[in-house]
Amino acid sequence: MPATPPRRLHLNAFLMNAGHHDAAWRHPATTPERVTDLAYFQELARTAERGLLDSVFLADGLALWGNVRYNALGGFEPLTLLSALATATERIGLIATVSTTFNEPFSTARAFASLDHLSGGRAGWNIVTSGTVDEARNFGRDEHLEHGLRYDRAREFVDVAVALWDSWDDDAIVLDRARGIYADTDKVRPIDHRGTYFGVRGPLNVPRSPQGHPLLVQAGSSEDGKEFAARYAEAVFTAQQTLADAQTFYKDLKSRLARYGRAADEVRILPGICPVIGSTEAEARALEQELTDLQVPEYGLAQLSGMLGTDVTGLPLDGPLPELPDERDINGNRSRFTLVADLARREGLTLRQLIARLGGGRGHRVVAGTAEQIADQLQEWFTQGAADGFNIMPPYFPGGLDHFVDQVVPLLQARGLFRTEYTGRTLREHYGLPRPASRPVRPASAVPAREPA
Repeated sequence: MPATPPRRLHLNAFLMNAGHHDAAWRHPATTPERVTDLAYFQELARTAERGLLDSVFLADGLALWGNVRYNALGGFEPLTLLSALATATERIGLIATVSTTFNEPFSTARAFASLDHLSGGRAGWNIVTSGTVDEARNFGRDEHLEHGLRYDRAREFVDVAVALWDSWDDDAIVLDRARGIYADTDKVRPIDHRGTYFGVRGPLNVPRSPQGHPLLVQAGSSEDGKEFAARYAEAVFTAQQTLADAQTFYKDLKSRLARYGRAADEVRILPGICPVIGSTEAEARALEQELTDLQVPEYGLAQLSGMLGTDVTGLPLDGPLPELPDERDINGNRSRFTLVADLARREGLTLRQLIARLGGGRGHRVVAGTAEQIADQLQEWFTQGAADGFNIMPPYFPGGLDHFVDQVVPLLQARGLFRTEYTGRTLREHYGLPRPASRPVRPASAVPAREPA
């Protein structure tokens, strides 16, 4: 029997304006004036590709997050930007965030199929349900759709999108010039979907794309989120602060796959990590403190209020967290609420200390150290059942990504943990996932027991 190939890390570069630290834009090593400069993002994407990373990823929200008075917020719509980056890169995957709450399946399926064609099979969709009332108010709602209903809608949304991608067979285009037949219409089918949230006839007006389906990514870690990931996701971006918590999440999510007829290796789990890299540990910690010293407390308190569903803006910075609501009463990002609340309680942090801890990764793990120490941390989580790879969140750009690619990646390669060349051309090939066959069936949509609000 052929030998099983060794397990390899998967690394994604999470691109975010000036950097992931909320004070990055104030640091002299950054260029916040370039956050709407295409060339800037092309340079970042090429750096990630030079490091042979699996993909780059863009988060997104449908409102202006945070207080733009204190941070370099806003910027490009992800699918628009990634379409431009597709022409500036050759191999690296391109993952965009699109909400199922404030979009439609047809237009979303069309956009991702288009990006997959434009990039030669490198598109990925980070599926989110949106989490804030500000987003709802940009789409004619006074209040946000209830948490469980958002996931009901998301399930039907993804079922419809997949059916649309499968509405063309791979060999539907025959190009028979002599007979005047461009496509075999027996292989291009309507989906005739009628569900609780959507009515979509189809077929899609984009032929089947190189990957068949763009890679499906998910980032929620609530109970609804984990169950959704087990059913649909092929990669999961997640946030844990400790090895034990990451191992628990990893085991839990993998154990849910069997009920959907899926094997444990059909999903890649990538916790976020914000690596603060220095030539010595002292230098790395000095950089971390330098960024902390540049934080604007008003911004941090407002961000914390949003995460906790509790207004903390008028409270003493050196005091403790106030009494918090029950997680079940949170209608935003429940998993992030739990992570932040648990972190503060576990370590007895004041509001000032909590803001500092969240400044680099908004709840994702921040690790300050040498390249060797960062590589050690990644290796430990990878080999101890906590991760299949990592969502790399440099505290500042471009230098933080440069340092990771030039200093950490070679160490991982020398240890046999990461690729030394791209062996495939599509994002699915990078992640070691198969190309799905076209399935000419109607979507098995979830029909919620509850009526939509």
